[in-house]
Amino acid sequence: MTCVKVNELLSVAGQPDAAAFAAFAADGFAAVINARPDGEEPDQPGNAAEKAAAAAARLSYEFVPVKGSEITEADIFAFQAAMAQAKGPVVAHCKSGTRALTLHALGEVLDGRMKPGDVEAFGQNLGFDLAGARRWLEKRAGQAPHVKAFFEPRTCSVQYVVSDPATKRCAIIDPVLDFDEMSGATATANADAIRAHIESEGLTVEWILDTHPHADHFSAAHYIKGKTGAPTAIGAHVTDVQKLWKEIYNWPALKTDGSQWDRLFADGDTFEIGALKARVMFSPGHTLASITYVIGDAAFVHDTVFTPDSGTARTDFPGGSAAALWRSIQAILSLPEETRLFSGHDYQPGGRHPRWESTVEAQKRANPHVAGIDEAGFVALRQARDRTLPKPKLMLHALQVNIRGGRLPEPEGNGRRYLKIPLDAL
Repeated sequence: MTCVKVNELLSVAGQPDAAAFAAFAADGFAAVINARPDGEEPDQPGNAAEKAAAAAARLSYEFVPVKGSEITEADIFAFQAAMAQAKGPVVAHCKSGTRALTLHALGEVLDGRMKPGDVEAFGQNLGFDLAGARRWLEKRAGQAPHVKAFFEPRTCSVQYVVSDPATKRCAIIDPVLDFDEMSGATATANADAIRAHIESEGLTVEWILDTHPHADHFSAAHYIKGKTGAPTAIGAHVTDVQKLWKEIYNWPALKTDGSQWDRLFADGDTFEIGALKARVMFSPGHTLASITYVIGDAAFVHDTVFTPDSGTARTDFPGGSAAALWRSIQAILSLPEETRLFSGHDYQPGGRHPRWESTVEAQKRANPHVAGIDEAGFVALRQARDRTLPKPKLMLHALQVNIRGGRLPEPEGNGRRYLKIPLDAL
């Protein structure tokens, strides 16, 4: 196996066989990064076999699979994190080494250590064609909005800051308020990380947006509104969700008019983030109130479709519907094929790194819940899958907070707040 030395800490290579891992260790490498998705070729060892071979050679191992035409910032950051965690020199591989070197080069550009115009020459000096990296950078330079994602590993949730590069105005989408169900502790670490990013980038918050009332984490919308003064918004059908859960929680005092938010968006409503035009698509199925935000060339779809290797969202919550989700997905997939789709969760199938960005084209081509399937087939598949899933462990905790716009229960006479958990309600 020939390795091409990039610098003192990184070498890149083509596909190694099992015996190569012992050779890597003997040559002084401490870690392997596999940037190749499983199944590209019939005789490819694959992630599980490579992980075992690395363990046998006492090498650390990370799985950061990418396709050259579908690299996202999440992949670049995952590659950088794997490099940072390695306790010595790393060999990164794909089929030929090109994708591994592309991930490194793009990270160097994003961090300001390499100029975009120098990428191709950098690759040529090492014997690789990095024209794809140049095209990636050119495409990214023309994209609006800018999207910064924050992955929350406890619930595998993705939060977004969506900004207009021309005006420095931004929206926050689906921020998470930290909650530990074992201790009952709440915290604001995730929300404060978002606020720190906004401050460091000199952004002004125009909107705090929820795609739906979440069942697996608390919303930080109310907390961030208190810090920024920005208005909050959600889909207009949140009132249907409020009415449903008002009965489940036996909560007579709950207002079910959506007044906990500053604006309720109906299907087709439009608004602005700086100079960016945004519109709302009603996207029910996962919940009664789910919506998609289409902002520039990006759509924030949350629990409708996930990345193509992860399928689609569950529909077995109260008010959910597989048929409704199918129709919502078809509407999303009618957007231009180059539209960037940003999902709200990633459960890291196969042990890969977190990913959250895809495109309409990639979903149509590669999502097994979408490609080559009709409505009846989807409904049958989705319902069968849902029957195997446990309810989210925070569902009964979170809904009573999230149907009030992220407001925690009011303190009682002793100054403490209490959640109400209905027994045998579901």
